[in-house]
Amino acid sequence: MPVQASRRPSSPGSAAPSGRIAAAIPAQARPAGGGPGSRPPGGGDGGGDRPGGGGSKKRTKRKDPLWARLTVVFGAVLMLSSGVAIVGSKALIGQATGGIAKGNLLGEAGKSDAEGGASLDGPIDMLLLGVDARERWAADDVRSDSIIILHIPATHDQAYLISIPRDTEAQIPAFEKSGYGGGSGKINAAFQAGAANGGGWEGGAQLMAQTIKRLTGISFDGAAIINFGGFKNVIDALGTVRICVSQEVKSLHMSYVDGKPMWNADAKKTGKPRTPVVHKKGCQEMEGWAALDYSRQRKSLKNGDYDRQANQQQLIKAMAKKATEGGMLTNPAKMNNLIKAAGKAFVLDTGGVPIEDFIFTMRGVTGNELTMLKTNNGTFNANGNNTEGLNEETMAMFRAVKQDKLAEFVFTHPEVISTRK
Repeated sequence: MPVQASRRPSSPGSAAPSGRIAAAIPAQARPAGGGPGSRPPGGGDGGGDRPGGGGSKKRTKRKDPLWARLTVVFGAVLMLSSGVAIVGSKALIGQATGGIAKGNLLGEAGKSDAEGGASLDGPIDMLLLGVDARERWAADDVRSDSIIILHIPATHDQAYLISIPRDTEAQIPAFEKSGYGGGSGKINAAFQAGAANGGGWEGGAQLMAQTIKRLTGISFDGAAIINFGGFKNVIDALGTVRICVSQEVKSLHMSYVDGKPMWNADAKKTGKPRTPVVHKKGCQEMEGWAALDYSRQRKSLKNGDYDRQANQQQLIKAMAKKATEGGMLTNPAKMNNLIKAAGKAFVLDTGGVPIEDFIFTMRGVTGNELTMLKTNNGTFNANGNNTEGLNEETMAMFRAVKQDKLAEFVFTHPEVISTRK
């Protein structure tokens, strides 16, 4: 039986439809506690205060949500965990997830009824947006440098991650909520344009989703936003994650002071000698701060943003695998810590579909069925405007997503598969 969902608003500024809870996102992030250095790696604990705004002023009391499936990266684990790990009934899961911050993150980019938007019976496409908001940055001055499409085919037994390059030139439509008049620019600027002038993170996500729909033709069933600082807390709850570093990279953001990792800005304030953080080549267990720092590197990597895309996809998969191994999802104590860490880290839009229905619909997808795909053959595709375009193979891949023929496309174009372990 298909799961019925409420229709989406007819315009980005429309009121939230029945069944959707408006996001309650305070205007200022808070620094994390308990980490190394004067301001711990992670740039905020992802706790109750998030930058953003643009949602209802009413706040809902938070509960410890059962993120057994929504633990990692904007709810990705719900598609990546084995069905046998489900704890409790739909009713119990629904009750536990009742306090999750929800919002209308898609606006006009949500799937219409004709596209199956009122059902989870067919293919499922989610927009995953990573922001790197920090305490000293204004809530409406944040770009989304991590833009990932998560595609689940109608068989609900496989998951694909496709990153959209941050420098992709795109036509960003006008957006009344923030007063943006529209224009051409790097796609990562769409979030900033939508968040400006009180649009908040909801506005940023809506304008990004509309921009991606205009570029690729893909509409979405759901979306999520996470501050990358939230990764640290989730990984800390997991313990460590196993990452295979493909090329040695010196961190541009962090240094050691007295053997403790610190943000460079904070390390300088100590006046003590600093030693650069270097991520050595090879497979290793990384703590939260190290995995987060590694996934943030871009400028010093051989292929810049493309290597960062691969590293971020690799981190998602590593987190998902760690969360589903060793009884993590069936150990009450470990699960409780994971729930607390993940439940504070993101804002979710399930298109009006109850979270528990998402969980049960995609329970057949495991971490081993997560396939990471490359755009533009993994290299910068310059177009002469200090930006880049999407090559024909990449556009064909997006058409295959829209037509739910991605498995066939990947079979005939194996070069798009990331070989990163």
